[in-house]
Amino acid sequence: MTRLGDFILLLNTSDSDIIHEMTQYTEAKKGNITPEMLAVAEAEFLEPEFIRQETAAGRLVIPANKKHLAKSLQPIGIGRALRTKINANLGNSALSSDSKCEIAKVLYAVQYGADTVMDLSTGAEIDTLRQRIIDAVSVPVGTVPLYQVCEELDDILDMTPQHFLDAVEHQAEQGVDYMTIHAGLLREHIPLTDSRLAGIVSRGGSLTAKWMVAHKQENPFYTHFDELCEIMRQYDVTWSIGDGLRPGCLHDASDAAQFGELSVMGKLAQRAWELGCQVMIEGPGHVPLDQIEMNIKRQQEECFGAPFYVLGPIVCDIAPGYDHITSAIGATLAAFYGAAMLCYVTPKEHLGLPNLEDVRQGVIAYKIAAHAADVALKRPHCRERDDELSRARFAFDWEKQFALSLDPERARQYYNDSRSVSGELPAGENQDCNHYCTMCGPKFCAMKTTQDLKALRNNSDGQEQ
Repeated sequence: MTRLGDFILLLNTSDSDIIHEMTQYTEAKKGNITPEMLAVAEAEFLEPEFIRQETAAGRLVIPANKKHLAKSLQPIGIGRALRTKINANLGNSALSSDSKCEIAKVLYAVQYGADTVMDLSTGAEIDTLRQRIIDAVSVPVGTVPLYQVCEELDDILDMTPQHFLDAVEHQAEQGVDYMTIHAGLLREHIPLTDSRLAGIVSRGGSLTAKWMVAHKQENPFYTHFDELCEIMRQYDVTWSIGDGLRPGCLHDASDAAQFGELSVMGKLAQRAWELGCQVMIEGPGHVPLDQIEMNIKRQQEECFGAPFYVLGPIVCDIAPGYDHITSAIGATLAAFYGAAMLCYVTPKEHLGLPNLEDVRQGVIAYKIAAHAADVALKRPHCRERDDELSRARFAFDWEKQFALSLDPERARQYYNDSRSVSGELPAGENQDCNHYCTMCGPKFCAMKTTQDLKALRNNSDGQEQ
């Protein structure tokens, strides 16, 4: 069994002789620009050489399993220097939903702008559903392989390391682009959670901790990390090193357990790079607003700039049913301070499995959060859409305003619903009412008044001349 001290020594060994498979990371280190790097550069309005350099430095990942690339995958980049990406968690449970419903939710999430999706299924047909998702979408697909192991065994305590290695290889063969594996949670961290209000809230983290305590052994994902890297490298599956001890309430944020695991995650990132793998780091969780900047900066330091993938963070615990809002507030700050990808939260968080409308609201809330941060960070061409929509709004070009909206259907629905209540026709069917909405009406519309003001000033200026 590999102890932490022994593992750190491994970081100083050379593994160039065992790295044969091409990954985006190894190609970047060699100085090669892959077709996937070119695609990312074009999408981000950046130079291909810059994308290569960021990939080689480990600050950018391109989750692109070779199996998925051979099908329909459109490569994207995830990194601090790029536009902020968002992920939508989906998947069935043992108590609710089915494969048909989950596929519909996946397609819905992608339709409204999810950059990646994660299949977190824990119910029936888990293997078939995953393959259907991979085959159905052109965005990267992530998983938590431990869920399949747990679903297939009577008890997680029956798991052997080989069970897990086999599950990872099987999912890689299916085409999974990135995997969450809770390899940084060690036995020594578990007692640090005793003072928490919410304990261990990560499903994968709690199952891993239970296995360690019952077997009196170290985390098997940690002790078999090199073997896992061999599988990941063969298919170019990106590591998403899971935060099994992420805080599940404000009280537990930024504690010794969270940061103890984070330190190990950074060392694992180094080891994964040495073995030719791409790496992301997952982060909290529930974090008070004033601690978000510190959390992001600490991750960047501890994990050497590896892309940070955060859940929320949720900034208060008192709003069940509205946590897509409480988390989008935290997500905006997290993205501004350095998070590369935001995992959405739906209104059903803490309450149940999301339906189609919950998915829609979660995705849109996070598209807003990501875009707000990107505008503030002055990402290339990000604000152009805002300015174009503003011009359309001032010109009362409702159709263009709808088209430029993050959710055109919702914008049009609200506009037409209000017109229907007031007895007026929808946009385009009555030109007389197209120069105002029902908020102000024709007499008090500030934009219409401003246009009248401009006309008056122009007339006045003409008369003076």
